[in-house]
Amino acid sequence: MKLKTLLAVIFISIISLIAVNVFASAETAEPLAPVAASQVAWWVWPLALFIVTFILGILAVLGGVGGGVLFVPIVGGFFPFNLDFVRGAGLLVALAGALAAGPGLLRRNLASLRLALPVAVIASAAAIGGAMIGLALPQNTVQTLLGATILMIVVIMATAKKSDFPQVPKPDALSQSLGIMGIYREESLGKDVEWNVHRTPQGLLLFIVIGIMAGMFGLGAGWANVPVLNLLMGAPLKISIATSKFLLSITDTSAAWVYLNQGAVLPIIVVPSVVGIMLGSMVGVKILAKAKPKAIKWMVIGLLLFAGLRALLKGLGIWK
Repeated sequence: MKLKTLLAVIFISIISLIAVNVFASAETAEPLAPVAASQVAWWVWPLALFIVTFILGILAVLGGVGGGVLFVPIVGGFFPFNLDFVRGAGLLVALAGALAAGPGLLRRNLASLRLALPVAVIASAAAIGGAMIGLALPQNTVQTLLGATILMIVVIMATAKKSDFPQVPKPDALSQSLGIMGIYREESLGKDVEWNVHRTPQGLLLFIVIGIMAGMFGLGAGWANVPVLNLLMGAPLKISIATSKFLLSITDTSAAWVYLNQGAVLPIIVVPSVVGIMLGSMVGVKILAKAKPKAIKWMVIGLLLFAGLRALLKGLGIWK
């Protein structure tokens, strides 16, 4: 099957599943936690969830985003699951991907512990606070804030520039005292690259906000980690991406415990989601070599835009 045909099938499948879920949701009775009452057999939703997350896993790899940022708005908007349970599952989806990638990134010296640990301490504490806030807020408020956040992510993805090797004229005092610097092998240049960072205090302050948002919405935070590490602090792009992926395994774990403690993590949602996203990611890696990243990126942005608008309108009571 040609790549264009495969992508068309994926896109049509997503739209079809969304349409089915919209019509099914319209026929449900008053919502019951964690799943709204429905005439559909119970096993249909986990199966549909596996299919959707499998497709999202492919798109996440091809679009260069984390699975969590696609999972929460799409599953929360088009499946009859309570949003608290979707957010708890979203953190575990992002966590599964991070744990799978983390060891290899550390072995290749791409993920930097010296850069990750100070950030992780701050972001993890903030994520715990964000998870508590998210569980305490009314569902409509969380839906509205989630929609606004997704739309903000769309703007960031559409406009943000990336720098492979940012210029750092002089590392700041805080990064020097923490020893945030390193060296890695850049295969594309055939040489070792030394790096360091600056504007560390500003970066750490931003990670408080990122952590709160990650815990509150269950999105993971790769979409925000990379721009801060790369564009603000000046870490090379590969170091930023790898360190961000490793960070998720710490930040998401902290927030996930809050959802686990509150009983907002269900195997019937988490298991098909994690299995689907992981299998989809494996397929996505194989397709990546032949895919056109720009086309995939705009497909992902389109899906996020649609899901973000739905979440916002749903929270405002305009789109039930």
